[in-house]
Amino acid sequence: MTDPEIPSAYVRDKRAPRETPEQLRARIPGWGADLDPADRPSHPKLRYAPDTTGAHWDFPERQPEKEPRERSIEHAFVTPVFGTAQPPRGLSGAIRKLAYRRFSEGRLAHWLLLIVGDRVDAWGSHLRSFATLHPDNPVTETGVTAEFTRGGLRSRRGRSDARHHVLDPVVVAGPWIAGAAVTYTGARRLVRALRR
Repeated sequence: MTDPEIPSAYVRDKRAPRETPEQLRARIPGWGADLDPADRPSHPKLRYAPDTTGAHWDFPERQPEKEPRERSIEHAFVTPVFGTAQPPRGLSGAIRKLAYRRFSEGRLAHWLLLIVGDRVDAWGSHLRSFATLHPDNPVTETGVTAEFTRGGLRSRRGRSDARHHVLDPVVVAGPWIAGAAVTYTGARRLVRALRR
């Protein structure tokens, strides 16, 4: 017996549909156009064979949630198994939690916030690297030198994305130049303020 509250993606047995094919066809114009297996080349892959799954459970045992994880608002709960290697932390974690708490995965805002969270995390890592004995080196670590030593410019000829090549230096070097400019401007203002 299955609990109707548990999403069917997490159960072993296939559930009976809520509506019959005839009801769906009457309600939705064109529904079931690919219902005949002869019309579907992928039919053998879609065969339901519960004995071949190897599952020995009706619903998998849930992994304990030691600290709250992000969960899409479309889902009733976190998947039975989830990653714990990179828990959300700091400002980037707050941005990611906001993306999951406020916006559906079908909304652009959700994905843009996740990208912003990723960029904030990357910049946090760059800044933390300056406190170590081996700070990030934007010239060697971004592959810029390979453009000149490994035939990078020659390999770009004839590619379909050639019109985007002019943006590559901006994307790679732009954030570093902007960061250096902000640092220089801030340091200059600080020096002026201390002289007064």
